[in-house]
Amino acid sequence: MEITKQTIIGDMLGYDQGIAMVLMQQGMHCVGCPASAGESLEEACMVHGLDADEVLKAVNEYVANK
Repeated sequence: MEITKQTIIGDMLGYDQGIAMVLMQQGMHCVGCPASAGESLEEACMVHGLDADEVLKAVNEYVANK
């Protein structure tokens, strides 16, 4: 699965639930929230004041190293 800033959080977690831990480590603590499941990574980062590029990099590093 290619993960981009437009990838929906729910799709990422459906692909690999371990991504939730990466997102939480980056400061996105609402991963279990029903609203987040339908948001893109970029939208969720914007809501939480996070740098989407940094979060995307962490997620892709996790996926590449598993």
